Amino acid sequence: MNLFDVYPLFDLEIVQGRGAWVYDKTGNKYLDFYGGHAVISIGHAHPHYVNAIQSQVSRLGFYSNSVENPLQEKLASLLGEISGFDDYQLFLVNSGAEANENALKLASFHNGRSKVISFSGAFHGRTSAAVNVTDNPRITAPINEGFENVALPLNDQQAVERELATGDVAAVIIEGIQGIAGIYEAEPQFLKFLQEQTRRFDTVLILDEIQSGYGRTGHFFAFQESPSLQPDLITVAKGMGNGFPIGGVLISPLFEARYGLLGTTFGGNHLACAAGVAVLEVIRKEGLLDHVQKVGEQLTTGLQSIPGVKEVRGRGLMQAIQMEGPVAELRKKLLFEHHLFVGSAADPNTIRILPPLSVTVDEVNLCLDKLEKASLSVSIPT
Repeated sequence: MNLFDVYPLFDLEIVQGRGAWVYDKTGNKYLDFYGGHAVISIGHAHPHYVNAIQSQVSRLGFYSNSVENPLQEKLASLLGEISGFDDYQLFLVNSGAEANENALKLASFHNGRSKVISFSGAFHGRTSAAVNVTDNPRITAPINEGFENVALPLNDQQAVERELATGDVAAVIIEGIQGIAGIYEAEPQFLKFLQEQTRRFDTVLILDEIQSGYGRTGHFFAFQESPSLQPDLITVAKGMGNGFPIGGVLISPLFEARYGLLGTTFGGNHLACAAGVAVLEVIRKEGLLDHVQKVGEQLTTGLQSIPGVKEVRGRGLMQAIQMEGPVAELRKKLLFEHHLFVGSAADPNTIRILPPLSVTVDEVNLCLDKLEKASLSVSIPT
């Protein structure tokens, strides 16, 4: 049997990681400023994380959600404490797409509606409902189009108000910072407007923090740049497990649980929770939120001086550089000649930069040096 060929692959096999570095099968060392789509939060093979997973799997890797699992309670308690949302409840799943599926389902249960407002450039996942609110028709099959989704321009208050006024919108879903689109932010006043208007029309506000959450911006959630915001539902994944598959929905007191309302086989399993608890313990013990703000400012300043950069977008360790033209050749040169991993975006002229939250000042400087050298040696078409 062969693999279903849906991924364009670099001719490269990574076999080991340590901190912000990964190593290929021939021993070459690469600086990882992408983290496998912003998944690596506390660094590759962090000792506390490794010990937590090894210890747990030696005792019990999995049992079903039909028995008590104190690790779930510990994870929920820590997450509430560190994020500041301790009055919310947590439903655990396996991925970001699954988190958004369940958030959309909860919204529809809540008000009996099915229409959703999303935003241009959005990416919320590849599963049934999540892909229908993702702004990419190429990955949306006809079977996914089971409810009406209205994709509006980001930060357009009038468009949102007109649509909400119809009275049939189940949910508004928005990313804390749009990741795959190329690191685009909703304006703070727009997020405040969304909260006010969704409450006015009994519509559920979902903040998708799957890529932008878990400390990546220097706040636990990107939307916490606006401190008064209290979304109805918050979805998380990626950095939550530092590479172990886990996701979740933070559920406000607006919603009441009942048996059978939601369910999952693997979500919240013992091994996933051990990974999730370890990540939060490291974030707190090592002061990574403050650290991200400091090195994020250093990264922003440095990126602004890279030759050929038109614009720097983002905050903390979720940033992007917009170049004059397509960056495919530059990314290959960075990877194969300068041994630096960076990310692409839906915009072919954009590079995304998403290192581990534990990245050092020296590693940021090394990344900037590699970017400068590579950009000087590549002719980017305009």
